Amino acid sequence: MVAVVRQERAVRTRRLILEAAASVFDEHGYEGATIGEVVARAGVTRGAVYFHFASKRELAQGVVDEQFGRDEIPERHCKLQEFVDLGMVVAHLMPRDPVLSAGARLSLGQDVFGDFSGGAAPGWIQRAESVLETAGRRGELLPQVVPAETAWLVTGAWTGVQIQSQKMSGRADLERRIASLYQHVMPSVAVPGVLATLDLAVDRGARVVAELAASRAAEPVADETAGRGAEEAAGIGSA
Repeated sequence: MVAVVRQERAVRTRRLILEAAASVFDEHGYEGATIGEVVARAGVTRGAVYFHFASKRELAQGVVDEQFGRDEIPERHCKLQEFVDLGMVVAHLMPRDPVLSAGARLSLGQDVFGDFSGGAAPGWIQRAESVLETAGRRGELLPQVVPAETAWLVTGAWTGVQIQSQKMSGRADLERRIASLYQHVMPSVAVPGVLATLDLAVDRGARVVAELAASRAAEPVADETAGRGAEEAAGIGSA
């Protein structure tokens, strides 16, 4: 029981540190960020930060990697709708989620210190390619579409749109610009019957995020009281 409680505390502490670090990197960039500021925002000790992350670079890499825990989308019968939803959900969340925003800044070289294991792009490309491959098996793609090529090109285009939106409007128009991207691209990807069913609206990301929130709210809530009681009984202090 003690080991389980300690593990749960470690997971929570790590998440807290990553979210604090993301806000610091997002505001100050890699070079301007300090471990001291992360410690202050997370409300943990410096030792707790170094227990989970051996250096500032490792902490930044953790923020980049954490992006992929924030791209959840509901499974759809139409896989091309999932393909669109992935991009639209991230477009909706990025201006609101420091982890996604900081991950983009660190990955894309929008800072002095840019390359973290290739950044986030390879992960996004792989995710998009997997969805497109399934769409192809279901007959949703036009004959000339090669999933790997399309995933690479759309991810690259999405990234470029995000960069320009950040520079020109502070991402205020990101959802509109990304919706326009899909409205232009999908006719060259989807067979006509599937294209006619796709929801490419500007507010698609917001609606999918709301759907996910409603689904989570309907799930049974774990009894955290028992966990806290066990933690107190074990005499476990702050991480």
